[in-house]
Amino acid sequence: MKTTIKIKNLSKHPLPKYQTVLSAGMDLHANIDQPIAIQPGQREIISTGLFLELPEGYEAQIRPRSGLAFKHGVTVLNSPGTIDADYRGEIKVLLINHGQAAFEINDGERIAQMVIAEYTSIQWEETTQLNDTERGEGGYGSSGK
Repeated sequence: MKTTIKIKNLSKHPLPKYQTVLSAGMDLHANIDQPIAIQPGQREIISTGLFLELPEGYEAQIRPRSGLAFKHGVTVLNSPGTIDADYRGEIKVLLINHGQAAFEINDGERIAQMVIAEYTSIQWEETTQLNDTERGEGGYGSSGK
């Protein structure tokens, strides 16, 4: 079953789409008037020209593109970034260059992936006791190699 989501496209580019039948994410494209050079260690917010109306119970997760991260050290800084269902502003991507050289973002370039995910809102039930498990309070590294 597919969920329909309203999208306003004020960019110069096509709507995000799945690249393969089993893809979880859709590529987001830079929508910029001139190239942006991201220096090593520098971060930039890149516009996409896209606006969403997500239904209640859904979020959009903004994630890095593996090719940019591997080849150039460019990644999404607050990964995954979350777009809440009540946000109506433009989707922008916060990129950082962890690479050794400047990286230039050009108009239309694929800069991140967007995954639409369903979530559950919860209600806390305060307690002084939690059920025990085999792992218990074992933290970092406690479940083996």
